[in-house]
Amino acid sequence: MTSTSILGAIGTVIGLIRAVPQLVRLLRTRHAHGVSVDTAATSSIVSFGWATYGVLTTQPYVSFATGSSGVIFAMITALALRFGRRVREFRIAPLWLAVLLLVGISAGETGLGVALPISVLAANIPQLWVAYKEGNLADLSLGTWLLSMSDGLVWGVYALIQQDLKIMVFGGFQLTTSGLIVALKLAHMAKQSKHGVGV
Repeated sequence: MTSTSILGAIGTVIGLIRAVPQLVRLLRTRHAHGVSVDTAATSSIVSFGWATYGVLTTQPYVSFATGSSGVIFAMITALALRFGRRVREFRIAPLWLAVLLLVGISAGETGLGVALPISVLAANIPQLWVAYKEGNLADLSLGTWLLSMSDGLVWGVYALIQQDLKIMVFGGFQLTTSGLIVALKLAHMAKQSKHGVGV
């Protein structure tokens, strides 16, 4: 097994499970403090975009992992709405759905290959904004965003070996935005711990 195939397998597994901690946390706490419903919905849309790209490029592992991730993010979206988030928080998700549909229909796999790597910004920036703006991040899963950082790191290294600029862009954006979200969550946890409040 080559280093790229090992990294690809690790990246696929991380992509498959990275949203699970957030799903579990919502089911356990039944609150959605600090969780961006816009990020969850956009992540679902982007995941289904990657699944479509996998079908068009005959990459079944990509389709399976990202399609499964899309279902989990859709469940997170529904639960976040049920546990306190509002439909009016959707700003990026409808716009990005229109962008990916337009690009997919007009330019097929080539268009998706250009749009999907930068989609991580569309997906993660709303969560970064919510984490920065809201004082209560109790229900934001640290585990999901640590896995997202790992996702960016693994695919970034993979892209360096493969010299694939598109995946490198994705990896860099994923690592950076997820790292900022992790930093904000850790700062919240430290503040809560200092005041003797549960996180």
